[in-house]
Amino acid sequence: MAIYVDPPLWPAHGTVFSHLVSDTSLDELHAFAAASGVPERAFDGDHYDVPERRYDDLVSAGAIPVEARILVRKLIASGLRIPARERSKALTVPLMERWNSTYPGHEELGLELLERWGEDGRKYHSRTHLLAVLEALDVLTEPEQPARTVLLAAWFHDAVYEGVAGQDEEESARLAEDRLTAAGLAPHEVAEVARLVLLTTSHSPKTGDYAGALLCDADLSVLGGDPESYARYLAAVREDYARVSDEDFAKGRAAVVRNLLRLDPLFHGERAKALWLDAARRNLASELA
Repeated sequence: MAIYVDPPLWPAHGTVFSHLVSDTSLDELHAFAAASGVPERAFDGDHYDVPERRYDDLVSAGAIPVEARILVRKLIASGLRIPARERSKALTVPLMERWNSTYPGHEELGLELLERWGEDGRKYHSRTHLLAVLEALDVLTEPEQPARTVLLAAWFHDAVYEGVAGQDEEESARLAEDRLTAAGLAPHEVAEVARLVLLTTSHSPKTGDYAGALLCDADLSVLGGDPESYARYLAAVREDYARVSDEDFAKGRAAVVRNLLRLDPLFHGERAKALWLDAARRNLASELA
């Protein structure tokens, strides 16, 4: 059994952080952290985030210093690792890196959007969904990069979320128009982002609308997951609507599933169809049954 710590490289809250992990058990990790004076609130599912000033103390206490990539390998091998996409809190750094590469110089806007995606009560429509859409866009366009307007639309498409279909998309589009205009984005790009956000209401882009097809396909990629992933998706959606009774939720969800099954096509791009169409149809049909 061993405790490992990587170099303080991860920026947050005005400093940089290291990760503290165990290669064997969380009990061992908790015991080491408690003995070293690391507060419980620093625990994030499979590791502790520790500020740079504590690094030397932890090494002196017995933590083995390793490179970040080695620490990740140790954590994966231990079986304790929680995938980043399933740990919304942990997505701040990777998502901000993506934001800054998409729209550099506007970090404050990126942080505002992350705050919105991290609002209490969001279970499916959370930062994990945002990352999944951005990663799906990567897959659909590689080796090229998605257009900036498509990426910005992904960031804004559920930025306003009250669980009211149509209204959420309209308010998210208005938010995009307001914030991106204030940020100095060209008017034609602002209009395109808003248009794309509104398309996620129906997921029915017109023939030849490549950008619209990309965003809609990425947004629905969750439907084409394996049965376990689809079950997690359904559970998260149910939590998003926790205020709704089981009977009303079942009726509303059945209507959503029927509408999805009626979409023709459900996915628009050839790559999206090859990746997700068959599994999506199986998952939707099974849920409806």
